[in-house]
Amino acid sequence: MRKHFVHFLLVTLLTTFCTVAAVAQTVVKGKLVDAETNEGLIGASVTVEGTSQGAVTDLDGSFTLSVKSGTGTLIFKYIGYKDQKMKVTKKGTVDVGTIKMEPDAVALSDVTITSSIAIQRKTPVAVSTIDPVFIEEKLGTQEFPEILKSTPGVYATKNGGGYGDSKINMRGFQSANVAVMVNGIPMNDMEWGGLYWSNWAGLSDVTRSMQTQRGLGASKVSAPSVGGSINIVTRTIDAKKGGSVSYAMGNDGFNKLLFNVSSGLTKDGWAMTLLGGKSWGDGYIQGTEFEAYNYFVNIAKRINDNHQISLTAFGAPQWHNQRSNYDGLTIEGWQQVKNYMKGDSPYKYNPTFGYGLNGERKTSAHNEYHKPQISLNHLWQVNEKTSLSTTLYTSIGRGSGYSGQGYTSALSNTWYGSSDGVLNTTYRNSDGTFAYDQIYAINEASQNGSQMAMSKSINNHNWYGLLSTFTSSLTKEINYYVGLDLRYYVGQHTNELIDLYGGDFYIDRYRKDVKAENNSAAALGTDFTNKKLKVGDVVYRDYNGYVMQEGVFGQIEYNKDKLSSFIAGSVSNTGYWRKDHFYYDDKHAKSETLNFIGFTVKGGANYNLTENHNVFANVGYISRAPFFSGGAFLSSTVSNATNPDAINEKIFSVELGYGYRSKYFTANVNAYSTAWMDKTTTRTLTLKDGDRAQINMSGVDALHQGIEVDLAAHPYYWLDITGMFSIGNWRWNSNATGYFYNSAGQPLTGEYEADGITPKIASGIQAADHAKMTVYQKGVKVGGSAQTTAALGAKFRLSNNFRVGADYSLFARNYADFALASNDIIMNGEKTFGSPWRIPAANLVDLNASYSFPIGSVKAVLYGNVENLFNQEYIADAYDGGGHNWQSAYRVFYGFGRTYSIRLKLNF
Repeated sequence: MRKHFVHFLLVTLLTTFCTVAAVAQTVVKGKLVDAETNEGLIGASVTVEGTSQGAVTDLDGSFTLSVKSGTGTLIFKYIGYKDQKMKVTKKGTVDVGTIKMEPDAVALSDVTITSSIAIQRKTPVAVSTIDPVFIEEKLGTQEFPEILKSTPGVYATKNGGGYGDSKINMRGFQSANVAVMVNGIPMNDMEWGGLYWSNWAGLSDVTRSMQTQRGLGASKVSAPSVGGSINIVTRTIDAKKGGSVSYAMGNDGFNKLLFNVSSGLTKDGWAMTLLGGKSWGDGYIQGTEFEAYNYFVNIAKRINDNHQISLTAFGAPQWHNQRSNYDGLTIEGWQQVKNYMKGDSPYKYNPTFGYGLNGERKTSAHNEYHKPQISLNHLWQVNEKTSLSTTLYTSIGRGSGYSGQGYTSALSNTWYGSSDGVLNTTYRNSDGTFAYDQIYAINEASQNGSQMAMSKSINNHNWYGLLSTFTSSLTKEINYYVGLDLRYYVGQHTNELIDLYGGDFYIDRYRKDVKAENNSAAALGTDFTNKKLKVGDVVYRDYNGYVMQEGVFGQIEYNKDKLSSFIAGSVSNTGYWRKDHFYYDDKHAKSETLNFIGFTVKGGANYNLTENHNVFANVGYISRAPFFSGGAFLSSTVSNATNPDAINEKIFSVELGYGYRSKYFTANVNAYSTAWMDKTTTRTLTLKDGDRAQINMSGVDALHQGIEVDLAAHPYYWLDITGMFSIGNWRWNSNATGYFYNSAGQPLTGEYEADGITPKIASGIQAADHAKMTVYQKGVKVGGSAQTTAALGAKFRLSNNFRVGADYSLFARNYADFALASNDIIMNGEKTFGSPWRIPAANLVDLNASYSFPIGSVKAVLYGNVENLFNQEYIADAYDGGGHNWQSAYRVFYGFGRTYSIRLKLNF
C-alpha cells in the first residue's frame, strides 16, 4: 500500500511542477444573471463550442474565459434556464457585458417543484449546495455522506467501517431525524426513520445537484425532518449529449469501473441517460471485502412546451462484510490488539474476522441488499403561472444481514467479537482471528443440536407512493402551492437459519417465549419449544410491519421587490399495524391499528437589504408521529403490544440569518434554536420467567442551539477559498420517566408472585403500583456528534487544465454517546447520567487534484485524492462509560488513516 501511495504522490507532484499554462489569445469577460430578478447565477457553465475549454461563473455570476483559438462560439448553461450561444470574433480582451438567462418553464419546474430546492437570497432557510464538479473532485474513496463534512452542522463518520456503513448527523440529530430525498421522493425508512447508505452507493455518480437544508427546510412533503434535509437531484432531460467511461483504483484493493451515456434532448423531445458501474475491494478495515454494482436509467419525453414525462430507475445491489458497530473496543483494548495486526494500524482490527474448519473465510457480520427505486413523473406547465407535478414511485427492497443465534443468551452474544468494549476471548485464535472452527467442535459434541448457529435477518419491503404538487400564482407578488403525499409500506422481517456449523439441528430458545393464548401451537409443549430446526427454518421472529401515511401540504409566498416571505403547513395521518406469524397464530396475528395525526406550521421571510446584503428568519412548530420501531409498539420485533404512552413528538424551531454576496466574496451567518420535546424510546430486559419486559421512556426533551458560518472567496482567477465554522450547544433538557410492561403490554409492579418467578401485574397503567424508572439527564450534553466543526479549503487553477485543492477539517467538542445499558435498567430504580467524556479534537487535511488533457477527440481527466494526508489517529465515535473518561469509554471507533485513490475519466 505504501509503495503505491508513494508512486501516486510522485506522479501528482511531477505533474504539478511540469504543467505549463497555455497562452490564450482572447480573454472573454461577462456576467450571467436571471432575466427576471437580475440576481447573478453562481456556478453556471461557460464553454467554447466544440472544445474542452470552459469556466464557471463566480459568486456574483461573473466569469473570465480564455479562448485559445481567438474566436469561437460561447455556450452558456444553467440548470432551469434556456441555453444561450454567443459568437466571439474579436481578439484580445472582450467584455460581453451582462447576459440575461431566461428561465426554462418546464426545466425550472422540474428542479424547484419536484425536488424541494431552496433558492439563495429568496428562501429563508440555512442552505448549502454542492454541484457534480465538487463531488467528482472531492469524493475519492469517501462515502457519499462524507462529502458534506465541510457543511456547517454536519458530522459524518464511517461507523464500523464497512462499505456503505457510514452515518450522518445534522445539528446533533441522528440520521432518523435527517430527511433524505432524491428528486423530491423521501428515502428514509418508514419504520425507524434512518437510512443505510450502502443501498444508495451509486447516487454520487448521477447527481446533478445536492443541497442540504439545515433546520426545518423547504421540503415539499407532509412529514418534515427535525435536524435538516438532504435533497439530491439526478440527471434528467437536461443531461448533455455524450458520455464517459472511468476507472478508479485506491488503497486496500479499491476498484471502481463506471460508464454513462446520454442522448441529450433530441429534436423530437426525447432524452435518455444510462449509467452502470461496479465497485469492489478488500476494505480498509480487516476482513471487510465488498462488491457493489450500481445502475441508473432515465427516459424523458418533452411532449411539448407544457408537458414532460420522466421515468427514472436506479439501484445499487451489493454485498459487504462488516465490522459490527457493537465491536468497538476500549482505548486500552485497541492497544492490546497491536500484535495481531503485524505492523499495520491496530484500529483496522476486526474482532469477527476469521476462518472456518477448512480454512475458508468466515464472518458473523455480513450484509447484502438491493433496494431499487422506480419513479414516473409527469410535469404539466398549465400556463405561465400554473403547473402540476405528479410522481408515482415504488421501492422494492430485498436483502439480509447475518444474525448469530445461540442456545443461551450468552452463546448468542458470543457471535459479537467484543462485549462493552472488551474483546471476546472465548473463541479467539492466537493470531487474533475469530475461531469459527471451535464452534464446529462444540456443536458436534452437543447432544442438543447446535449450541451456536447462524441465521440471516431478512428485511424485505415493498413501498409505494404518490407525491403531487400544484403550483400557481394569485397575483404577480403572491404564489402558492398545495400538495398530496401518500405512502404505503410493508416491511417483511424474518430470520432463517443458514448454517448449523456442524450440528444436526438447532433448537430455538425464543420458542419458549411463545404463549399458548397467542399461538395455539405453543400448547404442544416441548414438541413445539424443542422442535429440531434445519437450514431454512425460521427462528426468533417472523412478522410484517405496515405503515400507511396520508398527508396534504401547502405554502403561500409573497415576493415583492426586496422581500420574500412564506407561510406553510401540512397535516398527515400515520397508521401503524403489524402481523406476527411467530409469536401469534393466524387468529391473533394482526395487531390493532394505531393512528397518529401530525401537523406542521412554519413561516419565514428574507429581505434583501441591498444588492450585497440580505437577512432572513424562520420559525416553525412540528407535531410528528412516533416511529413504528421504538415508539408505537413496546417491542416491535416480537410483540403486538402497543405502547400506551406513545404520543407525538413536538419540535419548535426558530432561526435568524444574514448573508453577504459580492463578486469576490460571499458569507452566510445564522443562529438557530430547536426544542425537541416528548421523544419516545423503549428498552428491553428479561424477567425471571423468561418473558421480555419493556420500559417505555417518554417525555424526553432536548434543546439544540448553535451558530453557523460559511463563506467563499474568489480573490483571483486561479484561486477559490471556502470555509465554515459551526458551534453548537446541544443538551438534554429534561429528565425522563419510564414505565415497565410485559410482552403482552400489561403493566408490571416490579415484584414477583410467591413462586418467585411470575411477575406481578399492576392495578393499572401509571397507577401507584406500576413499576417505573427515572433517568436523570437534564443539562447533560447530547453525545454522538461534534458540537464544534470548522473547515477551510482552497482550490488552485494552476492552468486551464490543472487544478489542485486542499481541505482542512476540525471536529471538536464531540461528546461520547450514551444510552441505558441492560444492567442499568432496574424496576423502581433510578439512573443518573453524568457529563459524558469529551473526545479529543480531530484535525484532518485532504488533498485533491485533477488534470484534463485530450486523447484524440476524447477529453480525458485524471483525478487524484488523498484523505487524512498526515495519517492522524483520531477517535470518531465512542460510548460513555461509568467513569466519564477515556479509560471507561467503550465501543470506541477510530477514524480511517490515510487513504488514496486515482481515477481516469474519458468524456466523449
